Amino acid sequence: MKKISVLSIVLLVLLSCSSDDTQSNSSNNEQANKLSVGVSANDLLSDTSFSSLVVELVYVEGFEPSETAVNNFVAFLEARTDKPNGITVEKRAIASPGQSPYSNEEITVIEDANRTLYNNNSQIAVWAFFADGESESNTDTGVVLGTAYRNTSFVIYQETIEDLTSGTFTNTTPILESTVITHEFGHILGLTNLGSALQSSHEDADHPKHCDVDSCLMYWQAETGGGAMGMISGGTIPQLDAQCIADLQANGGK
Repeated sequence: MKKISVLSIVLLVLLSCSSDDTQSNSSNNEQANKLSVGVSANDLLSDTSFSSLVVELVYVEGFEPSETAVNNFVAFLEARTDKPNGITVEKRAIASPGQSPYSNEEITVIEDANRTLYNNNSQIAVWAFFADGESESNTDTGVVLGTAYRNTSFVIYQETIEDLTSGTFTNTTPILESTVITHEFGHILGLTNLGSALQSSHEDADHPKHCDVDSCLMYWQAETGGGAMGMISGGTIPQLDAQCIADLQANGGK
């Protein structure tokens, strides 16, 4: 009986340790996706630590981004990141949190309650949330279209984008969506001077962490209502300028 008791205790301890290790690893994975914007720029750009990338794209019912914008986002990632094992998007809808206007704190709570994908041994994960309301940071003179708020997390204020483009003569919604999505992800990739070191002097002194080239995707107006609409008035999505591309390439990207 004593031998059985000892064996039972040993098994119990081993099972307990195994369970604790699993929980610890899960917690560590989650924490790795809850760091400051730009911290994971090299991990996203290079294949040194992660050979593939998955985007967990979650939208509030009725506010799904256009297929064109999602395809443009994937094309942007393929053009700038080195992920030989591929880039995938897992998309799903959730019910409205009913909290508009949203603060950054409320956005992080929504992510923590709904995010399911985190980094693993070979794949880095990104969270993209498309909200059914506006940002709490909106003012009488301008609106926020998106925000990168963690190292692998960003929010797009889809309702605001749709409101801005609803009265246009042509379908500019996918163009504006694509512009805001890639601009915010540019910040997550460390632009400008936010984790991908400057290879030349092009940070806007008046708008830190943005490029000073007014035609560049990372120009500060790309994430504001009126400014972004002006940038896409020609019917095309702004592109990264040569200086921003050089910053990404120096940090492991393409």
